Amino acid sequence: MLDDVDRRILRQWQADPWLSPADLADRCGVTVAKLARRQARLQDDGIVKGVQATIDWAVLGYAVEVSLRVTLDKTVGRAHENFFEAARDVPEVIEIQTFLGRVDVRLSVIARDMAHYQHIYRNKILTLPNIADIEALMQVARIKSNESLPL
Repeated sequence: MLDDVDRRILRQWQADPWLSPADLADRCGVTVAKLARRQARLQDDGIVKGVQATIDWAVLGYAVEVSLRVTLDKTVGRAHENFFEAARDVPEVIEIQTFLGRVDVRLSVIARDMAHYQHIYRNKILTLPNIADIEALMQVARIKSNESLPL
């Protein structure tokens, strides 16, 4: 599906998404026109879903990140759907993941400090529907955070 040129483009684009089209084309050994066609095809084929800015929440004053493992009450109809719909409306929830097994959902929650987190937890998280059990894991350090694909 991908040839060597596509892989070079993706590698260089991931490494430095701020490169100008001319610089990216130069690093990939193609013309700007060929680069543009390849980038458009990679996006049209759904390989590249978009280019986004990654915000460092800590720089903006969010010093606390908590991972919540949630088990839902599966005896309730539409438990998952209702929970997801409500969790999406909590601005401090920055990620929602689902799992198979004892834990159904993992939420990543950010807060300015512990008092702010306590407020979010008591007033927003615990009011989410269909929670049977919840476990909080306080993040101490992020050792690796990289979504780049090894191409």
